[in-house]
Amino acid sequence: MLSKFNQFIEKWMALVTPACLLFGVLFPDVAKHGLPYVSLVFAFMTFTGALKSDFHDMARVLKRPFPLLACLGVLHVLLPVLACGLGHLLFPGNDDLITGMVLEFSVPTAVVGLMWVTIYGGNSPLSLSLVIADTLLAPFLIPATLQLLVGSRVSMDAAGMMRELLFMIALPALAAMSLNELTHGRVRKEWPSKLAPFSKMCLIFVVTSNSSKVAPYVRDLTPQRVLVAAAILLLAASGYAIGWFLSRFFGGDRETAVSMIYGSGMRNISAGAVIAAAYFPGEVLFPVMIGTLFQQVLAACYGKLIERKYH
Repeated sequence: MLSKFNQFIEKWMALVTPACLLFGVLFPDVAKHGLPYVSLVFAFMTFTGALKSDFHDMARVLKRPFPLLACLGVLHVLLPVLACGLGHLLFPGNDDLITGMVLEFSVPTAVVGLMWVTIYGGNSPLSLSLVIADTLLAPFLIPATLQLLVGSRVSMDAAGMMRELLFMIALPALAAMSLNELTHGRVRKEWPSKLAPFSKMCLIFVVTSNSSKVAPYVRDLTPQRVLVAAAILLLAASGYAIGWFLSRFFGGDRETAVSMIYGSGMRNISAGAVIAAAYFPGEVLFPVMIGTLFQQVLAACYGKLIERKYH
């Protein structure tokens, strides 16, 4: 039954996350009871996602690191700067919305991206290495990016944010990879399939709980917030397209293209939502959470384009 549940969620992921967001917005008094447990649940999600990885995967990819470095450049230089510039252009003086846009495009690549890479025949070692590297760097890159682009205009506890990210992302990933090394890959073979349904339940829990904090802003939609949503959609779609464009410089084969498309396009929005909810005013959360409406739908659309291109 758990296996069927997992398959169902994977098949309908493009609808599941928006549905969770909708539930949290409609029933915030129910959803908010999960907020105290979000960090712990998210740490479990990271641990489960990293169980398919080990240090040898990273070593192999680092022998040809340019696709990996290109994705990191898109994720943590190009798109945050574009988000910041577009934010200032569209919402001058609104530091909360600008901060939310920058945060949305500063978080690491999404672990769930590995699912799409597998479906469309991507380069799994490259994708795994990107997830691992980005996950381990996140506690340092996110505070640094925010400090550099918006730090002088918002109150920010960079040290607290770093501790939270270490607990939620870096330490669980290191623990999972270390278990693989200590058991000579036995954990990698046995645990991911068993824990996958529980990881999906955790994703539902995290998105639903966090969306309770954005409820007042979604319920009271203004033309400005609709414009924020449109800006996030444009930037999110651009991430996938830029990854595809850059893949042409690294052989142009299907495997590399698929990994770079999803590696550059998908974001760990749940991590961004946790950070926004914990360390920033409520309006910062709106640009972050609104991304959950688009991410899986965009992933599915780009999957169709991949099939047309490489049929």
